[in-house]
Amino acid sequence: MTGLNESIATMSGIGPKKQAVLNGLGIKTIADLLNYFPFRYNDFNVQSLADLPDQSQITLKGRVLDAPSVFRYGYKRSRLAFKLLVGQAAVQVNFFNQPWLKKQIEVNQELVVFGRFDRNQLALAGMKILTNHNNEMEPIYSVNKQIRQTTLQKMIQQAYVDYHDQIEEILPQSLRTKYKLESHQQVVHDMHFPKTLRDAQLARRTAKFEEFFIFQMRMQLVKRRHQKFEGVPIEYDQRALQRFIDHLPFKLTSAQSRVLNEILHNLAMPVQMNRLLQGDVGSGKTVVAAAVIYAVVSAGYQATLMVPTEILAEQHANNLVKLFDGLNISIALLTGDTKPAARRELLPRIKDGSVDLIIGTHALIQPEVKYHNLGLAVIDEQHRFGVNQRAALRKKGDAVNILAMTATPIPRTLQITAFGEMDVSIIDQVPVGRKPVLTAWLNEKQLLDSKPFFLSHLLNKEQMYVVAPLIEESDKSDMVSVQSLFETIKNTFPGFEVGVLNGKMKDAEKNAVMDAFKDQSIQILISTTVIEVGVDVSNASLMVIYDADHFGLAQLHQLRGRVGRGTRQSYCILVANPKTEDGAKRMQIMVDSNNGFEIAQRDLELRGPGDMIGRQQSGVPQFKIGDPVADVKMLTYAQLEAQKIVSDPDWETQTDNLALVKYLNDDKLNQSLD
Repeated sequence: MTGLNESIATMSGIGPKKQAVLNGLGIKTIADLLNYFPFRYNDFNVQSLADLPDQSQITLKGRVLDAPSVFRYGYKRSRLAFKLLVGQAAVQVNFFNQPWLKKQIEVNQELVVFGRFDRNQLALAGMKILTNHNNEMEPIYSVNKQIRQTTLQKMIQQAYVDYHDQIEEILPQSLRTKYKLESHQQVVHDMHFPKTLRDAQLARRTAKFEEFFIFQMRMQLVKRRHQKFEGVPIEYDQRALQRFIDHLPFKLTSAQSRVLNEILHNLAMPVQMNRLLQGDVGSGKTVVAAAVIYAVVSAGYQATLMVPTEILAEQHANNLVKLFDGLNISIALLTGDTKPAARRELLPRIKDGSVDLIIGTHALIQPEVKYHNLGLAVIDEQHRFGVNQRAALRKKGDAVNILAMTATPIPRTLQITAFGEMDVSIIDQVPVGRKPVLTAWLNEKQLLDSKPFFLSHLLNKEQMYVVAPLIEESDKSDMVSVQSLFETIKNTFPGFEVGVLNGKMKDAEKNAVMDAFKDQSIQILISTTVIEVGVDVSNASLMVIYDADHFGLAQLHQLRGRVGRGTRQSYCILVANPKTEDGAKRMQIMVDSNNGFEIAQRDLELRGPGDMIGRQQSGVPQFKIGDPVADVKMLTYAQLEAQKIVSDPDWETQTDNLALVKYLNDDKLNQSLD
């Protein structure tokens, strides 16, 4: 073990308190300290006044024209002011709340000052007077209240002096040559001590690639380990499967057929499948999943379909019973709402293989649920389940194949990071004849003026969703609630039955409301976002979303996907008065686009990966240097290079990869110190 992997406590001047503070920043070893890079720099290189951007941080050198004056105002507040002749221009320099600097400034003195430049006022808000100036870049690090910038800078300088000769390479030489990257030792030096901004930019470019590449190497190694999990080839009945496809009431799209073939090919391999199936709302993922389930059952195995809500489980069960009608497949529904007597009767049938397909919620992974011969686990809206829940489902059989599905289109960035260990299939086509939902953005007055439009559709036997962000009114928010909308909607549309749905209702109540909406006993359904996932009522053609600017783009797109599921033209009305520029942008994006992949990418750019699909479930790493959204092209190249290296079974013994192998092994050691 080299000195770089030793604890920072071995450095002089770092006692238990400082060690604890540094640990809080993620700095535990000397290597961590050397690789704790600045997020920006103060450029102390002297600049000319010509063409300087307004409000930029700059360094000016000039002659003091007048004696500095200190103006005091308020408690401990002051302004120190003087003029600095820079070239032919007299620049007003102001230092706020630093009156002691007056002693450092004399008339006719040559002075170098760093600060923020106001072009309109020809003034500089001073931040620092630079003594012993030597044209340098000052690194600025992410610190907390327990440690100062200067303290951390000195620690890093000392660590570099003592250990720079131990800094070893990370990347294979072939990659450094191919992408014109610097050595890791050069990166460490120029990230902390650059002479120019260009030096820092080149070092950061390599540091980003290193970070992405190491992450991708770990991902590919996980994927390779998973591919070593022995599976059992699923020898399904091809003729029976073709009969099932031929008897569907519609023709599969070319995208559905392509994806189905990818999955079936995967199942025929002697390794366990770990595949993500993604597609836009209404693209037909369920039908593909049904075909895969039928193939697995035809080979003598059981299948499960796990979903996040009771409503969705019941809906899937109803749909699949219709799809498999006359095909001799035994289907059961198992949720937390299943009555004890029904559960006692069902569990032995699951265990002895009498049931072919079990549809349910988390109840499917309870310890008392034993399977006879589970060959396939389909997980719908997989991002709603944690890693442990997916692993528990895999352990329910000897060689369970996993097909995870999501109706939230996943941008390339998240495919590469959060789902990099999975194979991905994409349905990028909607069924023929499906009309795009027309979307409009209105304020509340415009909505009231649109009453005749809604009335004409309701009188035409069409149905409407009304979505509100809150269940009940709140003193802490001025957003609309389901409760407040109920009376308003009833009074606005007399003669129509209005129903209410929210997440606090018992499952039996929710199911009863949804059943009434499906059979058109309820014409208008006021709901929270509980309808976001999977709810499928083909007669519903109108959707109104109140306070739409408080939702993310992906969620709005999911909600909009609840209409447009039949042959009628459907409409989505966004009611919003956004207070922020981002809120207005989200509304306009929804109006302009029906493409879920495009919307998901814009959502990612506006909100970031963690906020988009949830920090805990996203699995998106928090990169220290690289930005997986802005640097997606570099991330993609890093993935391709990692895939290429790991695909060679002898990669660890090749001379060009020895530094990489050593780094990955040392990195495991560092991770064990967490």
